[in-house]
Amino acid sequence: MKIRHLIAAGLMAAVAAAPALADRLEYRVLTQNRDIGHFKLDRQDGKITVDFDYKQNGRGPTISEVVTLDKNGAPLVWTITGRTTFGNAVNETFTRGVNHAIWKDLSGTGGAKGSNVPRYYATQNGSPLDVALLAKALLTDPDRSMPVAPAGIARLTERARSTFDGPNGRIEVITYELSGLSLNPTYITLDASGELFAIASADFIIARKGYETAADEPLRALSERLESERFSSIQKEFAHRYDGPVRIRNVRIFDPVTGQRSEARDVVMSGSRIASIQPAGSLATPGETEIDGAGGTLVPGLYEMHGHLAQQDALLNLLAGITTVRDMGNTNPVLDVLIDRIGKGEVAGPRIVRSGFIEGKSPFSSATGKLVETEEQAIAAVRWYAARGYWQVKLYNSMDPKWAPAVVAEAHRLGLRVSGHVPAFSSADEMIAAGFDEVTHVNQLMLGWVLNPGEDTRTLFRFTAMRRFPNLDLASPKVTATLDAMVKRGVAHEPTIGIHELGLTALDGKTNPGAIDYIDHMPPAEQRQLKQALFGADTPKERAEYVAAYAKIMDTLRLMHSRGILLIPGTDLGGGFTYHRELELFGQLGMTPAQVLRRGTWDMARYMGQDQALGSIERGKLADFFLVPGDPTQDLKAIKKVAMVVKGGTVYFPDEIYPRLGIKPFAFVPKVTRPVGAK
Repeated sequence: MKIRHLIAAGLMAAVAAAPALADRLEYRVLTQNRDIGHFKLDRQDGKITVDFDYKQNGRGPTISEVVTLDKNGAPLVWTITGRTTFGNAVNETFTRGVNHAIWKDLSGTGGAKGSNVPRYYATQNGSPLDVALLAKALLTDPDRSMPVAPAGIARLTERARSTFDGPNGRIEVITYELSGLSLNPTYITLDASGELFAIASADFIIARKGYETAADEPLRALSERLESERFSSIQKEFAHRYDGPVRIRNVRIFDPVTGQRSEARDVVMSGSRIASIQPAGSLATPGETEIDGAGGTLVPGLYEMHGHLAQQDALLNLLAGITTVRDMGNTNPVLDVLIDRIGKGEVAGPRIVRSGFIEGKSPFSSATGKLVETEEQAIAAVRWYAARGYWQVKLYNSMDPKWAPAVVAEAHRLGLRVSGHVPAFSSADEMIAAGFDEVTHVNQLMLGWVLNPGEDTRTLFRFTAMRRFPNLDLASPKVTATLDAMVKRGVAHEPTIGIHELGLTALDGKTNPGAIDYIDHMPPAEQRQLKQALFGADTPKERAEYVAAYAKIMDTLRLMHSRGILLIPGTDLGGGFTYHRELELFGQLGMTPAQVLRRGTWDMARYMGQDQALGSIERGKLADFFLVPGDPTQDLKAIKKVAMVVKGGTVYFPDEIYPRLGIKPFAFVPKVTRPVGAK
């Protein structure tokens, strides 16, 4: 499963020019109406040359490809070079003969033999070319289905037809759903000859140059609608809303306040709330639905404190026992729609707490939230968010740090908290002095201790500069001064440990450390992504420096924890399975499993001001909790096998849903006994 920025790249696709088109084609990459890059193709004598490059938030893939095709347009030889979104070097190849195929990517090598060797190849880090070549080929297949190397059966299904005007006249196009290659399908739009016209997601599009403006909004809206229909069907089929009370029998309740598990209990829900907690085996009343907890542990719903939610993220978080997500910055209208649809019960998802994202305008700006050019605009953005019920504002890399005191003051005046990155050319000390309530990402906190004046953190340098961390003296006055200020002012810190573990320690060809417990359950495409490094390291020395930097990060966080600074669990990796790893890493900071669970439940409910309704399993509170077969107070890994999730009284059994996403089940589906006559 790719991280969110890599998912965006992987969903893109394109195709070489057909004879009816020019030998050179160009597509533009847009997000939120901003042109952020290109996809160029040049076909000569059965060979395609590709130049694919886009940058958003100071990062993005830079990919070159050369593909030799057979007479039917299927790839024979494919070479891919360049850099991934976070700078990892790419050197990927695919070669196909009469009865064999071999390939090499960052996850390792593979091959196939025999007369039925797949003719088409899904790249790991290539440009969008692979999906478009495949989609065009599927149009000629009677079943619109075929095997793809390294694994998977690709399927193409028509979804909608559109017409667009541009410099080459009016073009009639068809949007298809291309499925079977990963967790989510790709929505790809082809012209009448089967050539790529565009690929769109809710906030991202690659479209043929000259038509990109016309196609942008309609195709993104279409993609969002098609995706919504998919998740709506999952919700209709698998969200269980039982009439009458629901009794969950024979469970041990985890109390995050005491850190203990109860004796066996029955928990009774009525509507969206917990009606009562009774001794196990208590007599049920007429009309109750009974769910057998089989002696497992009932845990309050978890809080993922660093999300950037899309519809798939919403579902995967909920199935992982995460019933509340703090969204740390998003495309505001898209998130509003998602929140509305979750609230209406149309799609599955957690409760969402919104952060208002404020970014300064620069060549490296993120396209999320609100982009501002002056202090007055930044203050106006704060007021806009406050008027719409946002919980906090998040300040970002390109915002002028001189604006921070005024922006923070206005946020506090309006009752909003302030968190964020440390804006470029400033330090965590300055932002703490300006009134930040929370600092986001441990690298953002620590860079102020190692940077030189004028060094720019709006680019990948904010990651590569972490190689300086190993030489940092944690007893030095500059470190002590920062931590003293955080303690004095009660400033919290959300370190996102897991993404740093991934970036600094993951190796090409080996399972990422955070994915060891779930990789075998994932579809083949996600397994490939979980076996590559995130940050590029061109030499063993560089990788050793990164690994040492991660060790220093963990030492820093242990020091912060020992000093009583509140550390907040969030992933910035989509949550879900990666959040379980985040909690495991909190356990390496000196917390017991019970203390880690308290941090992810009760502590965060109190931090968010929600502890009157959430954070623990008590009579009268909202029914947000999940069931695991084991005892997570003794072994935290038990939370990775979720048998049931309840949010607001609606019941989900993850192992019913996972196969629809291509994921192998983890636990079991509890036995449900309905009252006589119930539908």
